Order: sequence, then structure tokens, then C-alpha cells
Amino acid sequence: MTGSSLRLARVYGVMFGLVLLAAPGWAGKFNKPVPDWGLEAAKTKTPENAKDAAAVILFDEYVETVDDKGRATERERKAIRILKPQGRGNGCDVSFDVDEKVNYFRVWTIGPDEKQYPAQETDFVDEGDTSVPIMLSTRKYRVAHPPAADVGAVIICESEELMAPYMPEKIWSIQNGIPVAFEALEVDLPAGHPYSEAWHRYPAVKPVEVTPNHWRWEIREMPALDLRDVTSHPEWAALSARMSVQWGDAAVTGKDNQWRAIGEWVTKLEADRPAPTPEITAKVQELIAGGPDFYTKLSRITESIQKDIRYFVVSRGISGLQANHASDIFRNRYGDCKDKTTLVISMLQVAGIHAFYVPVDDRRDVVDPDDPSLVGDHMITAIEIPADVQDARLQAIVKAKDGKRYLIFDPTNEHTAVGNLPSYEQGGYGILSAGAASQVIELPVLAPEANGTERKGEFALTPDGALTGAMDTEHSGPAGGDLRGFLKYTDQKKQREEWESMVAGDVPGVVLDSFDFVQPSALDKPLEFHYKLTAKQYAHQAGPLLLVRPRVVGSDVLPSMDKTGKPRTVPIDLQATGHWHDSYDIQLPDGYVVDEMPDPVNVDTDFASYHSAISAKGKVLHYERDYKLIQVELPAEKASEFRHLEGMILADEKATVVLKKE
Repeated sequence: MTGSSLRLARVYGVMFGLVLLAAPGWAGKFNKPVPDWGLEAAKTKTPENAKDAAAVILFDEYVETVDDKGRATERERKAIRILKPQGRGNGCDVSFDVDEKVNYFRVWTIGPDEKQYPAQETDFVDEGDTSVPIMLSTRKYRVAHPPAADVGAVIICESEELMAPYMPEKIWSIQNGIPVAFEALEVDLPAGHPYSEAWHRYPAVKPVEVTPNHWRWEIREMPALDLRDVTSHPEWAALSARMSVQWGDAAVTGKDNQWRAIGEWVTKLEADRPAPTPEITAKVQELIAGGPDFYTKLSRITESIQKDIRYFVVSRGISGLQANHASDIFRNRYGDCKDKTTLVISMLQVAGIHAFYVPVDDRRDVVDPDDPSLVGDHMITAIEIPADVQDARLQAIVKAKDGKRYLIFDPTNEHTAVGNLPSYEQGGYGILSAGAASQVIELPVLAPEANGTERKGEFALTPDGALTGAMDTEHSGPAGGDLRGFLKYTDQKKQREEWESMVAGDVPGVVLDSFDFVQPSALDKPLEFHYKLTAKQYAHQAGPLLLVRPRVVGSDVLPSMDKTGKPRTVPIDLQATGHWHDSYDIQLPDGYVVDEMPDPVNVDTDFASYHSAISAKGKVLHYERDYKLIQVELPAEKASEFRHLEGMILADEKATVVLKKE
């Protein structure tokens, strides 16, 4: 969500946080003057670090007032100066749902001439929740479009919201897509109520106790997080600074204790949801009948959920957090990520296998082991592996502190087999929600062999440079899963267009003469793709010479080169571990022999290996290469080493063989 904030903590496949209830007159009276705090904020000078920004937040203050039952009322005051025409889109909004209430929401504009323009009723628009494409959600957003929002103007916003009674946490986003001159957070707690705090990508700030058990944190001149022209970077939400405050059961000392308390909260919230019914029990017994081993039983159950339970979200208040009962999910044949996990836990329970909820974020590094919090956007499953089970097909395994092994499985991803794990989740963190054994866990990074593509091609080259031939490819692991998803949601016409366009990136003017996808029903088997192609101008004439590129199809270069020329300051997202192997034979045209060939390429680092070689035997030109990535992310200080690798790969992919006439 580049350019946005973590103002809403995203959990369980839907966003939650400022969930509010619309009420008549909630925008307040429209002709009140700008309050004194707004007039003072508007006098703030634009800080030096904002001179080139489109807008700057001059003042942003949250006050959380928590009652004896742990329910918070949140007041926000905000002032934004527009510095360029592009900054006009910066403004204010609140969100609302069935469990919360907006007490008031008011907006003004102070023009460069200091004239005040109160926002009128027509300047507010209600918008639906479009954060998930397949969703029925009762949440809406009240968005203000301030009048006279021109360059030099200051937008003043203030609101007060009664928060959800079940949310004992504030996620304070302290970094935005534009600079912030001053920001503050206050948490006013009842006497004797503790709090805990944690920081993500920002050093901890010591609070001031304003009154007994009323705490205030202040930050000045926070720079914008600008990732324009920074390629292969982690998600914006993973890099932006934030702070989490807990005042509920997780308000304990020590990160391990905080994570355990959060996991226990999730465990209690979902406690009765997975209870199996007679119908679920009968289905499981049917599925596992005759299953000779643990993996067979496991895969039969998980594949049935992946294939038969449609992903669909219905979010209403706390249902954005709490799963439906397994009985309803099984009967309706649909559910969101937490629902699918609930059904997995339920069905495995019938089979005598223990499984647990794992809140995560499908954007790597958003969940931070040093920042105990419910921040996240997804739910997956941890399946306990019995001590006597040793099966090479179960690759996505983590070990908990007590020595128990858990297989991490995402039932929402219907194309990646149990035992494997989608690449975007590898290397992240999640909360193993197992009661008193709850803890933060690092999601596994799988070996290269768990994901990748094998390409084989046989081609013939004519004297005028035309190339014809056949390609056979195998796609395994998440790579195969992605292709299965592509096939599910496209028809044959679209498949031809998409694949022909992709191949044309390597072979201009290519035409697919035929193509055939072979998709095994078992998710742990590779998906095959066979196609024939023709390219009329593949090789290039250079007088009596013919220049041909032996690497016909398939590029493994990431867009890693930063365009700014500045030193790299953020990690490099490699996307996935994997193993890619190419083997191409090109039959040379009559009357031509090889004159010059590029040297072999051999690069070995602690995060990757790349080897390629070109050879000629008789009238056949052979190209072979092997590429392995063993990490999903690199620290910024590895940038030069990674650029070298990418440069070598790019040079190899473009390398040509010179043919001459005999």
C-alpha cells in the first residue's frame, strides 16, 4: 500500500481498526470557526525536509481515552499544508461500521490569505471498502474533500470516534508518504491499568506522564518514506515507522510475554469455532479412508478445502476478526482466510491431527518480532507434526520453543500444495496462537528445489535468421501454483495472448503455433506447458556473419538497479527462493559453422549461484544454464554484490554466438 499508512491494523484477511457507526449529524455543524489549536498549527513553518514535498503534515495528534472496560475513545487533530498541486489529494477521513460510532468529524481550509472555508455537507463522501476485491463488508469510509484546497492552503481536520470494544490496541503510524512536522500520541488509562509499547523501524521515544496514568509521546520532523525509483524494495508497510500500544491482556513486560498474550487472545477469540459436526466427521472419514500415511491423510483433507471451499469475505464488525463456525463454513462452502483455517483445524482434529491459527501479513516484514502487535492482514495454519513423522514432502516446517514441529500451511492459496508455502509468505513472521504456548514464529524459507522452472527447447535456424522449435517446461512449487491460478481465471484465447506477449519479450515477433498445458490434479506435481513457436527474424545478419542468441526464452533478471544513483538504504526483495534450469539446442543452418562463442559464466555468492555455458557439437549449438536463489531478501549492504550478479545474468542472457559461412 505504497503511500498509505498503517492507521488501520489489518488482520485476518480484512482491515480493522477505526471501525465506526454513522449517525445523523455526525459531521457536526458546518459553520463553526477553525478551533484555536488549528489556527496555531497553521502558523507552523514548513520544515526544511519538506521543501520538495507535495504536502506536509504540520500537526497530527491522537488522544486515546480508555474506560474501565478497556474501550477507547479516539480524538484526532490534524493540519496539512499543500505545497504543490499534486498535494491536493491529501486530506482526512474516518471509517465506520456496526460496532463503533463517530461523535464528530469537522474539516476546514485556511487559505493563503488566512480566509476560512468550513467544509459543508456536500464536501463529505461515503465510500465502500474496496481493500479486498471479493468482499461483502459493512465498513465504509467518510472522506472529506475540503473546499479551496489550493497550493499554500492548510487543511484542518478534527474527529472523535468511539472505538470497537474488543480492540485493546492502538497502531500509531508515525511515518507517511509526506513529511510530518509534529505528531503526538496520548493514551489516558484508568488508574492501575498498565500499558506496553513497541516500536517498528524507529528508536523508542520516552513518554511524558501528563497526569497520573496519562501518557504522551511526541515526535518532530519525521521524513516521508519515499520509495519512488527504488526497485526491488520490501513493501511500504514493512519499511514505514510505527508504534504499537497495548492496554489489554498484552500490556505485560517482555516481548515474549506480549506475543504470548496476543496469541492467547486469538486462541480465546476463536476457541469454539473449529468444533467438528457429524457432517464434517463423516467427510473426513471418507477422505482419509485407506490413507497409508500421515502425508496422504493430510493432503487429502487440505486439498479438499483448497478446491471445495470458495474464498469469500463477509465482514461485519467483529466478524472481521472472529471466524465463522466450522459447521457454517462446511455447509456454505465458502469463507475467508480465517474461515478456511478454522475448517482445516476442525477437519484435522477429526483425523487426530492438531492445528492452530497463525495471524500473519502476506507482505513480508510487516509483522516485526520486535513489535508485538496484531498488525497483519491474513490468517494461515500451523499443523503439528508428530515426532515420528519424517517426510521430505513436508518442507515448510518451523520448530517452536518447546521443540514441537509445525507445518505452516496457507489454505487460502488453493494452488500451492500442503508441505510447500507461497513465496510471499516465506521469511516473514506470524503468531502461533496455541494458548499458553503462543509465540511469534519466523516463517520458513524453503530450499530452491521447492520452487522453480525447468525449460527445455529444440530449435532450428534457417539461413535467413528464422527460428522454429518446440518448448517443454515444468513449473513446480509456488511457480506452478501461480500458473495454475492463471489458467483458472483465463480462457484459451487469453492464455495464448498472455503467453505470446511474455515470450515476445525475449523473442520479438514470435507466434505460438500451438500450446498445451498439462495440469495434474495433485497439487504437489509439476505443471507442464508445451508449445511450438516461430520467429521470422530471430538471428541477425552482419555481412557474411549470422548473430544468434543461444538463450532463447526465459529471463531471470530482477529490476534491481536503483535509478536514483544513491546508495541503497533499504533491503532488496528477491521475491522467492528457487531453482531455474534451461537447456536449449539450436540446429544450425546449412552452410554455417560457429566462429565465436561467449565464455562460460560462473557466479557463486552466499545467496545465489549462476552457471551457464555454450557449446557446439556438429551442427548443434547447445546452451545450458542453472540458477539458484537461496534467500528471499538481502540487506542493503549486499546491493553491490547483487548488482554484480544481475549484471552477469543480463550479459549472459544477451550474449550472442557468431556464425560464419563454411
